[in-house]
Amino acid sequence: MSRESRIELHCEDMGAAELMLSRGANECEFGTGRAQCNSAAVSMADESSRGPSPWERQLYAHLKGHVETERAMLEKYAEVAERTDSKAFRYLVKLLVDEEVRHHRLFSEMADSLETQALTMREEPDIPYMDFQSADRAAVLEGAKELLENEKRDIGELKRLQRELRAVKNTSLWGLLVELMQRDTEKHIAILKFIRDHA
Repeated sequence: MSRESRIELHCEDMGAAELMLSRGANECEFGTGRAQCNSAAVSMADESSRGPSPWERQLYAHLKGHVETERAMLEKYAEVAERTDSKAFRYLVKLLVDEEVRHHRLFSEMADSLETQALTMREEPDIPYMDFQSADRAAVLEGAKELLENEKRDIGELKRLQRELRAVKNTSLWGLLVELMQRDTEKHIAILKFIRDHA
């Protein structure tokens, strides 16, 4: 298997979860994770009255468990991708890896944000508080409406493109990729509707 086609996974533990995936010498490199230094006397494992509530401790353990599960899944994707010379298979596995990296980052950010809030650290959590109404609400609503209209137009364009690709649906990955983009656009619409409904 050529070096360019390989998917390599590097996992290191340097006091915090750190993850990097790379794809060959000429491909993009991306990573997630940041070293965290928590000098607070109270930790998320502290069961005393000074520590987090039982619900916070349980949720934190659950999120951290998901972080490790996502890490294991990423390792499995990398391992499976090495077993074949199929460029199409490796290409699609790379798309799955991209999604799993995002999931890993989100679970890490949720756990870090919970820790920040539970231990009343002075820093801002990784995932910000919902401030749609305390910020410039009119600008938020206007922006969400404008982006929502764009995404709805995009759905129509993608559906038309999907029809044009019917002739190659059994010989090309293109139809699948357009279908995945349609699903992404539906996610974008859900996000924008959430903003609209909570502003």
